[in-house]
Amino acid sequence: MNVTSPTKVFSVFGIAFFALTACVTINVYFPEAAATRAADSVVCEVLGNCDDNPDMTNKNDSSSLDALPASARLVAAGSGIGYSMLGKVLNTLVPAAQAQADIDVNSAGSRDLRQSMEARQQKLKPFLDSGAVGFTNNGLVDVRDLGLVSLPQRAMLRSLVSAENNDRRELYAEIARVNGHPEWEDKIQAAFAERWIARASSGWYYQNASGNWVQK
Repeated sequence: MNVTSPTKVFSVFGIAFFALTACVTINVYFPEAAATRAADSVVCEVLGNCDDNPDMTNKNDSSSLDALPASARLVAAGSGIGYSMLGKVLNTLVPAAQAQADIDVNSAGSRDLRQSMEARQQKLKPFLDSGAVGFTNNGLVDVRDLGLVSLPQRAMLRSLVSAENNDRRELYAEIARVNGHPEWEDKIQAAFAERWIARASSGWYYQNASGNWVQK
C-alpha cells in the first residue's frame, strides 16, 4: 500500500501555493475571464439580446495543470509527486481565487454611456441589418458599404458611427479607470471587441482578425 509521506504532502501544498500565487498574480494584473463576463453583460444590454446565449468559452478556462507554470511542473516531477494529487489541490484552490476577480461596469459614467449607446442602437440597427455598417475587430463600428445607404442618409450615418465610436472609446477608458488600472484600456477594449462580434445578429458583418469583412 502506498502511503504519502508528510514531506510529499508538504511539497504538494508548496507547489500548489506557488502555482496559485502565479495564477493570482496574472489574474490581478488582468482578469481576462471577468473582463469577458463584464463586457458580455454590457454588450447584450446595448444590443437588447441578453436572452440569447452565445459561446462564453474563455481561453483561461483550461485545467489547472495545463496552466501550471513550467517551473512548478519540474519541481513536481522531480519530487515524484503525481499530477493527479497536484491536480486535486490546484482544482480546489485556483478556481476559488479566480472567482474573486471582478470588473466594475456600473459607475455613473459607464451607465450614462451605456444608455447613450442603447438609445443609438435603434438608429444603427437598420444599417447593421443592411450590411452598410459592421463591427470592427477592435471593438468599434465602421461603414462597410456606403453604397447601401441613400444619399440623404449618409451624413446621418457618419454622425452615428462617429458618436458610437466616441462613446465606446470613452466606455473602455472609464471601465479601466474605475477599476484602478487605466493601463487595462486596450485589454478591456479587446474583451469588448470579442463580445460585440459574438453577440452580433445573424446576417450582420464583422471584421475578422485580418481585417476582412465577414458576414455572420
